[in-house]
Amino acid sequence: MDRKVIGVVLNGVTGRMGHRQHLVRSILAIREQGGLDLDDGRVLWPEPILLGRNEAKLRALAERHGLEHWTTSLDEALAHPLTEVYFDAQVTPAREAALRAAIAAGKHVYTEKPTAESLDAALELARLARAAGVRNGVVQDKLFLPGLRKLKRLVDGGFFGRILSVRGEFGYWVFEGDWQSAQRPSWNYRAEDGGGVILDMFPHWRYVLDNLFGPVRTVYAHASTHIPHRVDEQGRAYPATADDAAYGVFELAGGVVAQINSSWAVRVDRDELVEFQVDGTEGSAVAGLRECRIQHRATTPRPVWNPDLPATDPFRAQWQPVPANDEYDNGFKVQWELFLRHVATGSAYPWDLLEGAKGVQLAELGLRSAREGRRLDVPELVL
Repeated sequence: MDRKVIGVVLNGVTGRMGHRQHLVRSILAIREQGGLDLDDGRVLWPEPILLGRNEAKLRALAERHGLEHWTTSLDEALAHPLTEVYFDAQVTPAREAALRAAIAAGKHVYTEKPTAESLDAALELARLARAAGVRNGVVQDKLFLPGLRKLKRLVDGGFFGRILSVRGEFGYWVFEGDWQSAQRPSWNYRAEDGGGVILDMFPHWRYVLDNLFGPVRTVYAHASTHIPHRVDEQGRAYPATADDAAYGVFELAGGVVAQINSSWAVRVDRDELVEFQVDGTEGSAVAGLRECRIQHRATTPRPVWNPDLPATDPFRAQWQPVPANDEYDNGFKVQWELFLRHVATGSAYPWDLLEGAKGVQLAELGLRSAREGRRLDVPELVL
């Protein structure tokens, strides 16, 4: 067996997402399956090089998973003889400088979102990567979720006819940190540290809408900070300076209207933490992280509005589940495999830093729309 070792620097791997999804369920899972088979008969073997600020946490993580390489120095990680790929899952304000350093060192880069705190910076990263000739990619994980893959299959198969609208609901109650600890880090609620639900979630909505339903042409957003004070990891109260809820309306090419609510101050009354309802002339669907249900035009019931009588229609029972018809691996792992193949063989990979810049653009326009109280056009981005 011809094994090709590819060193992958994982920065921010001591964080929840970096550890669980990118290290354990992606890179280590690829190793556990024996590596990544390439079309030429070789096996690609990712060798993780852990990077972070906390030496004790890195050492413990390496020992737990039996890994040899770790460091607290970005320069040392980039200079490692095995390093070919740099991956970033740090807090947003630290990301741009690290990506710039990796690109300058000639390393291929793969990164979480948002790629930078401003559109200008995000576009500059894309330009630098193109000029350096390094392969680059941005995590677009929700495209690889079972529920959205089923939804994409319905779109591609023409199930909806002409798509009219998309309605998305995302979020859950994040505890304030006083009588119960918060499920998200405190920096998420400080604008000065790169926090805010618009900056966090609008990049996701951009690639979901663009890839499933059509390019986003306009945005109107209303942002709120519903919980003005929270308590951090050390038990200290702090003012929440970032938005914890956003209510967005997006017009897409072809006339599709999408409205998506994103909130860390909402209690869940739906089947999954994120759901999208798509309505078309021929049918409708509701898709979450894993499941997808449909109602075709021919089986649509005929509700009648009558507020004087209790509703007796079993509305949820009138929908049919969409079969999997496939095996769905972890979405982060699937995209890692695509990117590593892209690096090793030059295979197609469309979700590059320019695509990441589109997400930053929508977040930036969403924040501006919320400040100005008006709808804004979303210009096409070119390098």
